[in-house]
Amino acid sequence: VQLQASGGGFVQAGDSLRLSCAPSKHTDSITPYAMGWFRQAPGKEREFVAAINWSGTTTYYGEFAKSRFTVSRDNAKNTVLLQMNSLEPEDTAAYFCAQHRRVYYNGGDYYAVGSYGTWGKGTELTVFS
Repeated sequence: VQLQASGGGFVQAGDSLRLSCAPSKHTDSITPYAMGWFRQAPGKEREFVAAINWSGTTTYYGEFAKSRFTVSRDNAKNTVLLQMNSLEPEDTAAYFCAQHRRVYYNGGDYYAVGSYGTWGKGTELTVFS
């Protein structure tokens, strides 16, 4: 599976933006997998943003994202979304979506980079004040 994240851009502080993630090939399915969003700012390590389990019933967030970001999925459309509100300059980063290593996973290991086996190319977000 190859993943494609999209929706990044150049926005003003306080704005909202929604990122999307889907397989590059429509014949590939992310439905059985938990999906995560990470971000990486220049010179910094990749950071957990949010994740959603394979069924869409449970979500997980990094501390900074809990009050402003919402992760969701539409398995019928084979897509995962990240709604970001009240954006801040500190949110400037490349955002990556990733597919969990384990199919139909219902554990609690969603936060680590190593839990994900397939990564998409990042989509860039710049937030200016």
